[in-house]
Amino acid sequence: MITIRKGTEQDIPAALQLVIELAIYEKAPNEVEVSVEEMTRDFNNNVFDFFVAELNREIVGIALYYYKYSTWKGRCIYLDDIIVTEKHRNKGIGYKLIAALIELAKKEKVRKLEWQVLKWNTPAIEFYNKLNTHFDDEWLNCKLIYNQLQNFNAEKQEMGR
Repeated sequence: MITIRKGTEQDIPAALQLVIELAIYEKAPNEVEVSVEEMTRDFNNNVFDFFVAELNREIVGIALYYYKYSTWKGRCIYLDDIIVTEKHRNKGIGYKLIAALIELAKKEKVRKLEWQVLKWNTPAIEFYNKLNTHFDDEWLNCKLIYNQLQNFNAEKQEMGR
């Protein structure tokens, strides 16, 4: 029987293992830079929260999220990742995790619950389609990665000059 509950500090090592498993699945095993210590610090500083899915006292899935603010909509929740360990996929665990997050979003009266999915991840897209998800084809994802942030010099890189 699957149990869904809020994650705790003690669950962070298992959560990180699932993150690493996801990175391997997404063919990016060397991209995970976060450590248990960092995740623990950030969890305790309310940077993120998460739900866990347990089966026989083993964590087999997580839904990691945080609150964000939209200038047009107000308070929102961003689902950073929903991960179910490979051997337990297609058993309704992902649905139970996202249902718990949707219930939280309803209780908190947030205006949006949003997330991203890789274009090639057909199983995830099919899963989200079952939720009647709105897929946005208007917005592009933008980011500056760690080295870009560290090397940024406002004086040298004035906009448009």
